[in-house]
Amino acid sequence: MVDDVKSPAELTDLFRAQGLKVTPQRQAIFRILHESEVHPSAEAVHAEVTRELPMVSLRTVYQTLNDLAAMGELVQLDLGTGAARFDPTLTPHHHLVCDGCGRVTDLEVDFPDVSVPATLHRGFTVSSTQIVFRGRCDACAAAVPVHP
Repeated sequence: MVDDVKSPAELTDLFRAQGLKVTPQRQAIFRILHESEVHPSAEAVHAEVTRELPMVSLRTVYQTLNDLAAMGELVQLDLGTGAARFDPTLTPHHHLVCDGCGRVTDLEVDFPDVSVPATLHRGFTVSSTQIVFRGRCDACAAAVPVHP
C-alpha cells in the first residue's frame, strides 16, 4: 500500500466535500487505488473493478481518476508505456520504466545539480523536475537470451 493514497473513507469524504456523487462504483475504485502498489492505468483499474462490479464502465473509471487528479490526490503520468498511468505517490520523485514489461517503479533520489540554464528557458519558471530512467527490470533482463 502506498503511503500517499488516502483511505477509501477519506476519498469518499473528499468527493462529498467537492459536491461529487459517491457511488458504489467510485468506492470500489477508491479501494483498488488504496490497495494498489503500482502505477495503474485506467484500464488496469477498470479490470480490477469489474471483478467486483461487472457493469462499471471504463468511462466511469476515467472520470473518477481524472477527478482525483484534478483534486491533487493522484498524478497523471505519460511515461511512453501506451496508456496514461496514475501515480498515487504525491511527494516529488522520479521513475524507472521497464521497456520489456512496462513496469513503473518509484525512484526517490535527489539530483541537486539538474537545472535548466538561464539562457535556455528565457523567463520560464521551473516548478518541478521529473526524470524517467528507461531500461529493463531484473525479470525482463533475465528473460532475454544473451547472444555471443
